[in-house]
Amino acid sequence: MKIGFVGLGVMGAPMAGHLVRAGHPVAGFNRSPGKTALWAENHGGRAAASVAEAADGAELLILCVGNDDDVRATVAAGLQATAAGAVIVDHTTTSAVVAREMATLAGGTGRGFLDAPVSGGQAGAEAGKLSVMVGGDAGALDRARPALEAYAKAIRHMGPAGAGQLTKMVNQICIAGVVQGLAEAVHFSQRAGLDPEAVLAAVSQGAAQSWQMDNRWSTMARGEFEFGFAVDWMRKDLGLVLDEARRNGSRLALTALVDQFYAEVQAMGGARWDTSSLAARLGRD
Repeated sequence: MKIGFVGLGVMGAPMAGHLVRAGHPVAGFNRSPGKTALWAENHGGRAAASVAEAADGAELLILCVGNDDDVRATVAAGLQATAAGAVIVDHTTTSAVVAREMATLAGGTGRGFLDAPVSGGQAGAEAGKLSVMVGGDAGALDRARPALEAYAKAIRHMGPAGAGQLTKMVNQICIAGVVQGLAEAVHFSQRAGLDPEAVLAAVSQGAAQSWQMDNRWSTMARGEFEFGFAVDWMRKDLGLVLDEARRNGSRLALTALVDQFYAEVQAMGGARWDTSSLAARLGRD
């Protein structure tokens, strides 16, 4: 499939690279020209100078950008340049509101729009093993699926436009609670005089086990946070969650509390630290 890919950051660059290796002609664009050139050099795709150029004649226009406004601007710049009947796939984590807006806009031109946020982080993007949660028309997903399989280990259709973003919100609610619990567990272990690695070996094979425990316990215990999914990004995502909760009447007391804990981490200078840095605020004396 002829593909335009907009957003070549830590997630988008390897995802677009997998598409090239799968045999798709891919034109990539990033608003930082240096990232576009580096991606093209590293992955063999074509560097585009604008959104419209990346989208020109594309059967799929794939987005992995920053926020609601970035999605609106990208769709506005590229929609009409895509091929007739094209599908726009948005991997950005956004509000369900903007997903529905873009689906309506695209549908009015005879094109499809899928809100398709991902989970798995940079490691999942690089390994081509992301989980994709999709909202939108099932037929549009059928057309896009062969390409998405280049970097996804699981693709699940969740319902109409917006359902993918709502599912990603559930994902972030779960992560927020698990990481806070893990931070407190590491902190307790250290204050109790236990060896954190011995504790990990003892509890990670039972009911307490999680991806976060397997991949973040040891770095949390060592105070290492200069990697991974940034606190700024998590606060953006939790803001979307809490906005949606106000609309639908959900009671998310723990999520709201963890969001404020992340605000404390930002105030400590940890805006770009991994989300596991919740442990850092507990280590302060």
